[in-house]
Amino acid sequence: MVLHEFERLLDDSGFQITSKQLDSMLGPDLRNLDVPKASVYVVDAQAAKQATGALLGNILDRFNGARLLVVGDNLKESDSFALLRQGAKGIMTYAEAREQLPRALPQVANGGIWVSRPVLSRFVDSILGTSAGRRLRVDAANDLSRREQEVLTGLLENLANKEVADRLHISERTVKFHVSNLLAKFGVRRRADLILLCYQRRGMAD
Repeated sequence: MVLHEFERLLDDSGFQITSKQLDSMLGPDLRNLDVPKASVYVVDAQAAKQATGALLGNILDRFNGARLLVVGDNLKESDSFALLRQGAKGIMTYAEAREQLPRALPQVANGGIWVSRPVLSRFVDSILGTSAGRRLRVDAANDLSRREQEVLTGLLENLANKEVADRLHISERTVKFHVSNLLAKFGVRRRADLILLCYQRRGMAD
């Protein structure tokens, strides 16, 4: 997909679009590229993965918590995992972008996640299987109740709803209620999205 295709897809998105054609695909040049501040960045990952990583690193260094949506083809699962570790909030193929990009853009801009369910699930499993993942914690949002913080802790330990309920001596239905509230407060759709968001906020390495 070329630059004008991105522009065409996003023409009616309601976002002000600023396009930038890169003159160099060399890592050092991309690390030092002057990038404007934006509510969300759509990055074409046609370059070598090292170059894409350098560009994402540059954006995140300049704008902590920048929202990145990466579009590319022939991304291996390991490539997607690396992008998620680095802080990407969205990943899609060029074919998916033609249909999904206009819907994904506001989702990512508002702090949500747009990653295919299989890739996201396997990535979260890979996080939770590490010692770092088992110690995963997050600075909870200020408006979380004590019970919501306790439920979130259980989710980040990869406990099932019943296991959280048994630990907190509450019903499984009550746990489901708190999980729904947590998803709404963090602006994500699934518990895997929530775990990824917490992982990225902590900046942990696998």
